[in-house]
Amino acid sequence: MFAAEEAVANPWIYDNVWLIPALPAASFVLILFFGKRLPYKGAEIGITALLAAFGLALIATFTWIGDIQGLEESEGEEHALVTDGGTQTVVLTAEAGEEHGPARGAPVVNEVEWFGIGTGANQVTLGSDGVEAVDGAEGEEAAEPSSGFNISIGTLVDGQSVMLLFVVTFISLLVHVYSTDYVNGDRRYTHYFAFLSLFTASMLFMVLASSTLQMIVGWELVGVCSFVLIGHWWEEKPNSDAALKAFLTNRVGDVGLLIGVTILYFAAGRSFSFVTINEMAVSGEISQNTLTIAAVCLMAAVMSKSGQFILHTWLPDAMAGPTPVSALIHAATMVVAGVYMIGRLYPVFYEGFSIAGSSINLMAFIGGLTTVGGGALAFVQRDIKKVLAYSTVSQLGYMVMALGVGAYTAGLFHLFTHAFFKACLFLGAGSVSHACHHSFDMKADMGGLRKYMPKTFWTFVIGSAALAGIPPLAGFWSKDEILVGTGAFPGTGGNGTYTIPLIFGLITAAMTAAYMTRTIYLTFFGEYRGHGHPHESGPRITTPLIILAFMAVVVGFLNMPSGFVDFLRLPSGWAHLFEDWVEPAGIASFVGVENGFTHAKPSLLLAILATGLAVGAGVVVWRYYERLYAKDPKATDYVDGPVANNELVAAGHRVLVEKYYLDHLYTDVIAGGIKGPVARAANWFNQNVLDGVVHAAARSSVGLGRFVYRFVDQGLVDGTVNASGRTASESGQFLRRVQTGQVREYATLMFGAAAVLAAVFIFAF
Repeated sequence: MFAAEEAVANPWIYDNVWLIPALPAASFVLILFFGKRLPYKGAEIGITALLAAFGLALIATFTWIGDIQGLEESEGEEHALVTDGGTQTVVLTAEAGEEHGPARGAPVVNEVEWFGIGTGANQVTLGSDGVEAVDGAEGEEAAEPSSGFNISIGTLVDGQSVMLLFVVTFISLLVHVYSTDYVNGDRRYTHYFAFLSLFTASMLFMVLASSTLQMIVGWELVGVCSFVLIGHWWEEKPNSDAALKAFLTNRVGDVGLLIGVTILYFAAGRSFSFVTINEMAVSGEISQNTLTIAAVCLMAAVMSKSGQFILHTWLPDAMAGPTPVSALIHAATMVVAGVYMIGRLYPVFYEGFSIAGSSINLMAFIGGLTTVGGGALAFVQRDIKKVLAYSTVSQLGYMVMALGVGAYTAGLFHLFTHAFFKACLFLGAGSVSHACHHSFDMKADMGGLRKYMPKTFWTFVIGSAALAGIPPLAGFWSKDEILVGTGAFPGTGGNGTYTIPLIFGLITAAMTAAYMTRTIYLTFFGEYRGHGHPHESGPRITTPLIILAFMAVVVGFLNMPSGFVDFLRLPSGWAHLFEDWVEPAGIASFVGVENGFTHAKPSLLLAILATGLAVGAGVVVWRYYERLYAKDPKATDYVDGPVANNELVAAGHRVLVEKYYLDHLYTDVIAGGIKGPVARAANWFNQNVLDGVVHAAARSSVGLGRFVYRFVDQGLVDGTVNASGRTASESGQFLRRVQTGQVREYATLMFGAAAVLAAVFIFAF
């Protein structure tokens, strides 16, 4: 990695990673202007742009992995690092907390000043290859806070951003291909592909943001695109309502985002930089109270964007959009933005919520409550997409809970694995709907489809098993790490003793397997309850399903524990690959060595317990439907089941069907309670104040008009005019009598006038 007397330079892809979001952004513009004139109505532009972006993301990913592995191989060796300020001898280390040179996983920041007021210190570019001072500044001098106001835009490349670059471009590319069949013939086909590209570009822009200000821009762009795509079929009122609900609910959380970012900006010495904020949070330069307040505000944004309880209500309604959009939203873009933001500002949350050594905190509790609450709601849905939507709510809760208990890598690893099997499930639901005349009702229009759609069936089963955490599929590895990371199970260690989150996680493991078994049975077993003749989808739909199912099988092995690697007699370097590649600069330094950050130890007993709960719950549901279908292959529920015979069960079922009455609370109680009195007050004000003023003004105007008409117009103006007329008329009559036409009378008048004139001159002079 380092050569003596050789200047350090970033790889080409690090300096040009901005091309990855730029390509789909350019695709958006090209599709809008030229899409309808092309043979495939713009889809070919979107797919080409995403294919190129995915290729660049692969280059960035493998370059990053190569850098990490190169640093590990060179660890402990001395190298000469040449910078603009001179030559410095460094010792490569695995942890950035040690004092010797660049660490494994240090972020690569490329920024340019976009706007600035006043004077400030030179910027520092941190690279995996070293620390390069910009504008001639060196070391500590370059890190001094700015005394002016500077806004820079740029990119930040590290393990977390590289991981999301791969996930977003990969899944978006598959969604683009899938959509060419699924929305074929749609009335706004070109418009759909244009905004699908912009949606992807917006998420990629946010992923690469080097500052909180850029993150806000990407955050809001993602929200706008989701609004457009959820309401794609806006002619139908439920679709427009769902888009508005998503947009407005997210605005609630965005208030917290803006406040939190503003607090951190001033607390970090007027800096929006992620690196600066994180470094100051770790070093104690930002007070505990300030970090806590900022973290609480930012959690509001996480709750709305990532569907955490109680701001999750928009997410299931977002199913009104086309199914490929649902897959992209729930797997790789909008809903993971909040989780990504926690990871990007993890020191703020870690220090603000005092995660180390604790047993509960706001983030862990909200995540745990969400994972159980969302999973429970999935049980009572008959719409297959809404089952998956509430499943996403539950899994997002898992991720937030993991980060809340200090299991940083486990939380991001679950984000990574979840993207593949959840995209597989959503696209599988779309394939099923495609065969059932675009219905998503499992009870009314599905059943027995495994005979007609074998590819869709098996890929859906694989995705469901991965979601349920069945070994050795991807979900098993990431969920197991989260449960271990709570530190509450004996022998696991961890950064605290989070017993309640562990209980939440185990309950969710059982619930997930149960509701996914129900979904599989209602959709693929029994007899077909719909109409027509279902058939397997075409290759443009089934090929992405097969690819995603394959990924759901293999990606979990990227973070195998050392014990499992040793058991399989694999090379030791195969253990904890995801952890090595994604963790930022040695996580202990990232969140503060003094807080004793540790990685929890794997527990075979805990893995067996969680798997046993999942398998047991799945078997119970399987037996339930097996007996039901033995009586009636077209049945979906027992007529005399527990809901019908047990009042307590029936009451619980009603609560779930009504979605905890949260929509009623928001719409009827809060909005209605505010809207009703406000409307009545506005009506009273309108009737008594505004109308009173208007009526009084009208009456005054009428009175004034009458006065002006009677006295001014009729009396003064008309009187003057009439008097002038009479005077003129009388003068005319007099002059008419004088004009007789006789010369002697004219001569007499002239003589009289001359006499009067002479008299005037005599008396005047």
